[in-house]
Amino acid sequence: MMSKSASKSKAALPASAARIAKKPFGTAAGQPVDLYTLRNASGAEAKITNYGGIVVSLKMPDRTGKFADVTLGYDTLEQYIKSSPYFGCIVGRVANRIAKGRFELNGKRYKLAVNNAPNTLHGGLKGFDKAVWTATPSVTPSGPSLRLEYVSADGEEGYPGTLTVTAEYTLTNKNELVLDLSATTDKTTVVNLTHHAYFNLAGAGKGSILDHKAIINAKQFTPADKTSIPTGELAPVAGTPFDFTRLTAIGARIDQTDRQLQFGNGYDHNFVIDKPKGQLGAMADVYEPTSGRILTVLSTAPGVQFYTGNFLDDSFIGKGGKVYARRHGFCLEPQHFPDAPNKPRFPSIVLKPGETYRHTIVFRFAAV
Repeated sequence: MMSKSASKSKAALPASAARIAKKPFGTAAGQPVDLYTLRNASGAEAKITNYGGIVVSLKMPDRTGKFADVTLGYDTLEQYIKSSPYFGCIVGRVANRIAKGRFELNGKRYKLAVNNAPNTLHGGLKGFDKAVWTATPSVTPSGPSLRLEYVSADGEEGYPGTLTVTAEYTLTNKNELVLDLSATTDKTTVVNLTHHAYFNLAGAGKGSILDHKAIINAKQFTPADKTSIPTGELAPVAGTPFDFTRLTAIGARIDQTDRQLQFGNGYDHNFVIDKPKGQLGAMADVYEPTSGRILTVLSTAPGVQFYTGNFLDDSFIGKGGKVYARRHGFCLEPQHFPDAPNKPRFPSIVLKPGETYRHTIVFRFAAV
């Protein structure tokens, strides 16, 4: 993998310069929503709202030390509420898709809302991305931090068990955005949480991401049917457009005649990451040649969903009035495999009382 230090970035400030500020961001379902600005000792900045745990903006330096916002999103809360393709949010109770909105657990069948016909996507009609979380800001030795908490009631969106969830963002002084996720339950349930940032390392609204170059630490992926539900197979990437084991432009093969690419309208697939189970490890690197920015994604999860913004279109008017068109952002969503409750061969996402679900995601930035 190719992560390097941003040696040409502006000199870091004293660690004591790290700070966090809060301001009102509107209301959702009658509840007040706030926007928190985290700034680290290196001058990097993250703006995060307690509505959906959304990272509204994330400013990181290029090779000359110039900062730019590298995540897609909106200027106002109203825009997120009205229509968002999961810009920058925390996704749950179960990320990705569950086939036909159905699964069985301990001999009982559960029926979920179908919000991505014919399947359930990202938790249902009102997933964690649309919840108002309780927020607690702080400044730690590593950098400013925002702790978010949410209690998902038993039966919410059809899932069993009262799930108590904690999500803690830390903008480290090493220009990492770290997300530590945890959850406990009072009944056996299923849990698969992730973060759904859309990145453009040239800067949000700067156009296509097809010239970005990527490495994905995976020798296998999970092929899917035409509704994006995995077949259950673990297929080799070798000899296919899904081979990112060497640095390759995202757009190099995205329009090849390939059944899987046709089903996903581009890349929208889960990659099986080569690392020990449950350990924090590197999933992918993405390099943007013009700015020199590098994003390294690390996680404790077994897979990562690579999505190339195939369904963005000119109707998405983002921050500063910029249009987010098709393939203007990419997502790397660390998670368990899609439709895991219905695929016994996939790593389990079952959580039982007395256990604690934990998932750490690191978005590490550098520039060369």
